[in-house]
Amino acid sequence: MNMAKKDPYAALRYKEFNLFILVRFALVFAWSMQFIIIEWQVYALTKDPLYIGLIGLMEIIPALGMALFAGHIVDQKEKRNLLALCIALFSIISFGLFWITSPSVFETWSTKQILYCIYALVFFGGLLRSFFGPTIFSLVALIVPKKIYPNAATWNSSTWQMARVLGVTFAGFSIGWLGENEQMGVHWSLCIVFGLVMFSLIMLYQIKRKPILNPNIGEPVVKSLKEGVSFVFKTKAILGALTLDMISVLFGGAIALAAVFATDILKVGPEGFGILVAAPNIGSFLTMLVTAYIPIVKKAGIKLLVAVFGFGLSIIAFGLSTVFWLSVAALFFSGVFDGVSMVIRQTILQLKTPDHMRGRVSSVNSMFVGSSNELGAFESGLTAKLMGTVTAVVFGGTMTLITVITTGLVSPSFRKLDLTKDLEEHEKED
Repeated sequence: MNMAKKDPYAALRYKEFNLFILVRFALVFAWSMQFIIIEWQVYALTKDPLYIGLIGLMEIIPALGMALFAGHIVDQKEKRNLLALCIALFSIISFGLFWITSPSVFETWSTKQILYCIYALVFFGGLLRSFFGPTIFSLVALIVPKKIYPNAATWNSSTWQMARVLGVTFAGFSIGWLGENEQMGVHWSLCIVFGLVMFSLIMLYQIKRKPILNPNIGEPVVKSLKEGVSFVFKTKAILGALTLDMISVLFGGAIALAAVFATDILKVGPEGFGILVAAPNIGSFLTMLVTAYIPIVKKAGIKLLVAVFGFGLSIIAFGLSTVFWLSVAALFFSGVFDGVSMVIRQTILQLKTPDHMRGRVSSVNSMFVGSSNELGAFESGLTAKLMGTVTAVVFGGTMTLITVITTGLVSPSFRKLDLTKDLEEHEKED
């Protein structure tokens, strides 16, 4: 029991967990590359930040619409094969984007036709996103013992962030490096995305199928969904963490406007764009590595509030900066604070959620937090159109600060949240 607490590499000592994070690394790297490349392509075609915001809107509509139903399906099905199906469908999207950006299409199709196809594939991706989150969340809980859930959550989140760092950075540079021009750079970068998706599918089959722990197989959909939503709203720790993170991501989605800052304000081109979008992910990744050595289950509530407050301040600093490296530093620190927030939230979810409800609870999480990334991108694009880019970012950071202060004042129980006892109970079960 004590070894699980002290060993920062506890989860990595399980072969299937290593395979799992390799699969997740490839998927997140590919998805991150793809999203950044699409943002660059859309802005290159339109020169309008609102069209960047529409990318997020096209993804969030199906993701929100299918989220709860997806959670029900995940709790009813075997997780490894369900994830394989999701990856196979994702490969269709990545190949479609590769084809749409080919010279033959760009020479014969209008800008409007290309945009419609991009948005259609993003919409399809939103449907898949509603299944990816719950499936991955449920699968990792079947791979490692409960006593090392916090450690697994840290390495899982660290892998996600590292993949994001490398994915967005490589995307920014590959646009300028691959091909004789930026358009060909976009095209061949998306080819790499397709290759990574296929690699993740192959590696996934090295993990064995897992048992279905839900005792209510065949349960009516409506009853199942009500149970999942009811559990989240009754569990104040989960509800508070999800609400706080949702608001910060929704209003603090300044990174969605990185293409605008790189092109029009900082004037640093695709390479600078790659550095900007990588900076917050580098901050998050480094922070998560530290949390593997310094557990954050003690006083988790107050730590989460401080982290989100720091995130809001960093976003405001980024919005006001006109110096490239100052902007990079602000985004780096936004990632540092976001990394702490992410690890705490994932630990709360893992420790507080029963095995048979992981799919549904994760689906609610995706509605609160996962989808708010895309909704935040739309909010940023819309407010940038209405207020101006700088004002929109400062507004978002300010709203994040207000949310943290309000949560801290009205919810003293959340300020006192501590996960030490929950961890000890799980260790006793193992």
